[in-house]
Amino acid sequence: MSKFEETLSKYEDEMKKLGVKYDADLLRKVTKACGPSIYNRDASTVSTSDEAELNTVRQNFCIKKLGLKDGPEIDKAFDKIKDTFGASNKNKYRAIFYYLLTKEFKKESLFN
Repeated sequence: MSKFEETLSKYEDEMKKLGVKYDADLLRKVTKACGPSIYNRDASTVSTSDEAELNTVRQNFCIKKLGLKDGPEIDKAFDKIKDTFGASNKNKYRAIFYYLLTKEFKKESLFN
């Protein structure tokens, strides 16, 4: 099994733990789009308590990648995703966070 496949398997297991029904093909595509960051321990997760980190996600993923306008709906989506992960969960994986944002804003077509 390749390193990518191992990482993807870890994300699929996490999705199951979170109780989230997911599209395996979309999760694969979003994970691949994250590039090498998924292999770096720090970069592979999103620190939801760090405003600078959330601003980076907002600018680089929500606005640039998903084509969203900056506004309160992004903050609402962040809150919803934080609730999905749970406050005590330290493994807020970037690929899953991005996957959930993609689904929330119905932007799956960007990954086809």
